Amino acid sequence: MPIEFAKYHGLGNDFILIDNRHSSEPVLTPEQAVDLCDRHFGIGADGVIFALPGQNDTDYTMRIFNSDGSEPEMCGNGIRCLAKFIADLEGSEAKTQYRIHTLAGVITPELRSDGQVKVDMGVPRLLAAEIPTTLAAPDAKVIDVPIEVADKSWSVTCVSMGNPHCITFVEDVSAVALETVGPQFEHNKAFPQRTNTEFIQVVRSDYVKMRVWERGAGVTLACGTGACAAVVAGVLVGKCDRVTAVELPGGVLEIEWAEVSGRIYMTGPAQRVFTGCMSD
Repeated sequence: MPIEFAKYHGLGNDFILIDNRHSSEPVLTPEQAVDLCDRHFGIGADGVIFALPGQNDTDYTMRIFNSDGSEPEMCGNGIRCLAKFIADLEGSEAKTQYRIHTLAGVITPELRSDGQVKVDMGVPRLLAAEIPTTLAAPDAKVIDVPIEVADKSWSVTCVSMGNPHCITFVEDVSAVALETVGPQFEHNKAFPQRTNTEFIQVVRSDYVKMRVWERGAGVTLACGTGACAAVVAGVLVGKCDRVTAVELPGGVLEIEWAEVSGRIYMTGPAQRVFTGCMSD
């Protein structure tokens, strides 16, 4: 059966979006998603996102397969793209805000009149058991903790945004050998479920530069959950303000960690690139 799709990106973090509202299970297997994400022999993407029926009083359910076939709990840039995709599907009946069920909990994106999408990403989780990592006792936070990776000692702070993140601050983010160091962080034994890794250069307390190695996708141009985690880490170690712009290779995300509620808000673009139809 032919399957219609749309290609979207959020700051260059690109996804294949599929209308899966007729079924509670993805219409593609992880292996098929890997083939579609291939940039030479497929459509090309960092992942495939499925818009499934909502559950537990949510509007929709989000499932995503990474370009390596693994399934992450959530994706920040991806959920902005999903919100735009849903609004395009619904047309004149589209809402400005959706409650999306994800493996990381309920996430609420809001489509703003200026074309940006603001997402309530929930409350970050900071205990080692929640991330998970063995870098500290299960009920302790992992803040400025040393780890040996690639024959070097790094000081890291770990945050879960529903998926695991390991953040380290560097003098020059462009000098990081991401393709070499990134996989060694991802598969380090200290992270039993692997990890996303963010390398952060502080320009000002309200502006940082970031490069990311994403678990299951490798080097990407942007990572929404990673930008959120980076600002949380920056606040925890006294390097960032609670409202900070995060410059990624694909563009800038605005991140706010609200002091009273403790919730994280991410604001950034999502854009449709093209639509198509695939068949065997």
